[in-house]
Amino acid sequence: MNSLRRHTLQLALLAMVASSTPALATGNPVQVVYHIADGNDQALHALTNVRNHLVAEPSTKIVVVALGAGIDFLLEGAKDRHGQAFDAKVAALSSQGVQFRVCKNTLMGRKIDPSKVLLEAKVVSSGVAEIARLQAREGFVYIRP
Repeated sequence: MNSLRRHTLQLALLAMVASSTPALATGNPVQVVYHIADGNDQALHALTNVRNHLVAEPSTKIVVVALGAGIDFLLEGAKDRHGQAFDAKVAALSSQGVQFRVCKNTLMGRKIDPSKVLLEAKVVSSGVAEIARLQAREGFVYIRP
Protein backbone atom coordinates (compact mmCIF):
# COMPACT_ATOMS: atom_id res chain seq x y z
CA MET A 1 0.00 0.00 0.00
CA ASN A 2 1.49 3.32 -0.98
CA SER A 3 1.89 6.05 1.62
CA LEU A 4 -0.78 8.34 0.12
CA ARG A 5 -3.38 5.58 0.18
CA ARG A 6 -2.37 4.58 3.74
CA HIS A 7 -2.64 8.22 4.87
CA THR A 8 -6.08 8.57 3.25
CA LEU A 9 -7.25 5.36 4.96
CA GLN A 10 -5.96 6.59 8.33
CA LEU A 11 -7.82 9.89 7.92
CA ALA A 12 -11.02 8.06 6.98
CA LEU A 13 -10.74 5.84 10.08
CA LEU A 14 -10.17 8.85 12.32
CA ALA A 15 -13.21 10.57 10.84
CA MET A 16 -15.33 7.46 11.49
CA VAL A 17 -14.21 7.28 15.13
CA ALA A 18 -14.83 11.00 15.67
CA SER A 19 -18.29 10.85 14.13
CA SER A 20 -19.29 7.86 16.26
CA THR A 21 -18.24 9.54 19.49
CA PRO A 22 -20.67 12.37 20.32
CA ALA A 23 -18.28 14.39 22.50
CA LEU A 24 -15.52 14.26 19.89
CA ALA A 25 -17.78 14.80 16.92
CA THR A 26 -19.59 17.87 18.19
CA GLY A 27 -17.19 19.39 20.67
CA ASN A 28 -19.81 18.87 23.39
CA PRO A 29 -18.70 18.26 26.95
CA VAL A 30 -17.98 14.71 28.01
CA GLN A 31 -21.00 12.99 29.61
CA VAL A 32 -20.40 10.50 32.41
CA VAL A 33 -22.67 8.21 34.39
CA TYR A 34 -21.37 7.07 37.78
CA HIS A 35 -22.95 3.78 38.95
CA ILE A 36 -23.34 3.39 42.73
CA ALA A 37 -24.61 0.03 44.00
CA ASP A 38 -22.40 -1.02 46.91
CA GLY A 39 -23.34 1.24 49.82
CA ASN A 40 -22.06 4.32 51.58
CA ASP A 41 -18.33 3.60 51.34
CA GLN A 42 -18.57 3.36 47.56
CA ALA A 43 -20.78 6.47 47.52
CA LEU A 44 -18.24 8.46 49.55
CA HIS A 45 -15.47 7.38 47.16
CA ALA A 46 -17.66 8.21 44.16
CA LEU A 47 -18.56 11.69 45.43
CA THR A 48 -14.85 12.41 45.87
CA ASN A 49 -14.27 11.18 42.31
CA VAL A 50 -17.09 13.37 41.00
CA ARG A 51 -15.77 16.44 42.81
CA ASN A 52 -12.25 15.81 41.47
CA HIS A 53 -13.66 15.14 38.01
CA LEU A 54 -15.37 18.53 37.98
CA VAL A 55 -12.21 20.29 39.18
CA ALA A 56 -10.25 18.72 36.32
CA GLU A 57 -12.99 19.15 33.69
CA PRO A 58 -15.71 21.58 34.85
CA SER A 59 -17.79 21.24 31.69
CA THR A 60 -18.38 17.51 32.21
CA LYS A 61 -22.04 16.50 32.47
CA ILE A 62 -22.32 13.98 35.31
CA VAL A 63 -25.25 11.79 36.33
CA VAL A 64 -24.98 9.57 39.41
CA VAL A 65 -27.31 6.56 39.28
CA ALA A 66 -27.85 4.69 42.56
CA LEU A 67 -29.47 1.29 43.03
CA GLY A 68 -29.37 -1.52 45.56
CA ALA A 69 -27.38 -0.61 48.66
CA GLY A 70 -26.05 2.34 46.66
CA ILE A 71 -29.19 4.38 47.32
CA ASP A 72 -28.50 4.69 51.05
CA PHE A 73 -26.44 7.88 50.73
CA LEU A 74 -29.36 9.59 48.99
CA LEU A 75 -31.79 8.97 51.85
CA GLU A 76 -32.62 11.53 54.53
CA GLY A 77 -30.24 11.40 57.47
CA ALA A 78 -27.59 9.27 55.73
CA LYS A 79 -24.07 9.62 57.14
CA ASP A 80 -20.70 8.37 56.01
CA ARG A 81 -18.47 6.20 58.19
CA HIS A 82 -16.96 9.39 59.68
CA GLY A 83 -20.39 10.51 60.88
CA GLN A 84 -20.70 13.29 58.31
CA ALA A 85 -24.03 13.75 56.56
CA PHE A 86 -24.21 13.10 52.85
CA ASP A 87 -26.88 15.73 52.19
CA ALA A 88 -24.45 18.69 52.13
CA LYS A 89 -22.09 16.87 49.75
CA VAL A 90 -24.99 15.97 47.45
CA ALA A 91 -26.36 19.52 47.56
CA ALA A 92 -22.96 21.01 46.74
CA LEU A 93 -22.49 18.74 43.72
CA SER A 94 -26.07 19.28 42.62
CA SER A 95 -25.44 23.04 42.63
CA GLN A 96 -22.60 22.34 40.18
CA GLY A 97 -24.99 20.56 37.81
CA VAL A 98 -24.49 16.95 38.91
CA GLN A 99 -27.72 14.98 38.65
CA PHE A 100 -28.64 12.17 41.05
CA ARG A 101 -31.05 9.36 40.18
CA VAL A 102 -32.45 6.66 42.48
CA CYS A 103 -33.87 3.31 41.41
CA LYS A 104 -37.60 2.97 42.14
CA ASN A 105 -37.30 -0.84 42.01
CA THR A 106 -34.86 -0.68 44.92
CA LEU A 107 -37.12 1.63 46.90
CA MET A 108 -40.08 -0.70 46.37
CA GLY A 109 -38.07 -3.85 47.07
CA ARG A 110 -36.73 -2.41 50.31
CA LYS A 111 -40.09 -0.82 51.23
CA ILE A 112 -38.61 2.69 51.42
CA ASP A 113 -40.99 5.59 50.95
CA PRO A 114 -39.81 7.77 48.03
CA SER A 115 -40.35 10.83 50.26
CA LYS A 116 -37.20 9.72 52.17
CA VAL A 117 -35.05 10.42 49.08
CA LEU A 118 -33.12 13.71 49.15
CA LEU A 119 -34.74 16.50 47.13
CA GLU A 120 -31.71 16.69 44.81
CA ALA A 121 -32.34 13.15 43.58
CA LYS A 122 -34.88 12.06 40.98
CA VAL A 123 -36.53 8.65 41.26
CA VAL A 124 -36.32 6.63 38.02
CA SER A 125 -38.19 3.41 37.31
CA SER A 126 -35.05 1.26 37.03
CA GLY A 127 -31.45 2.11 37.84
CA VAL A 128 -29.94 -0.38 35.41
CA ALA A 129 -32.31 0.70 32.64
CA GLU A 130 -31.35 4.33 33.30
CA ILE A 131 -27.64 3.52 33.04
CA ALA A 132 -28.21 1.59 29.80
CA ARG A 133 -30.32 4.41 28.35
CA LEU A 134 -27.72 7.04 29.19
CA GLN A 135 -24.99 4.96 27.56
CA ALA A 136 -26.85 3.75 24.48
CA ARG A 137 -29.03 6.73 23.64
CA GLU A 138 -27.16 9.72 25.05
CA GLY A 139 -23.52 8.70 24.66
CA PHE A 140 -22.57 8.71 28.35
CA VAL A 141 -19.33 7.09 29.46
CA TYR A 142 -19.75 4.54 32.28
CA ILE A 143 -17.76 4.72 35.53
CA ARG A 144 -18.18 2.45 38.52
CA PRO A 145 -15.89 3.69 41.30
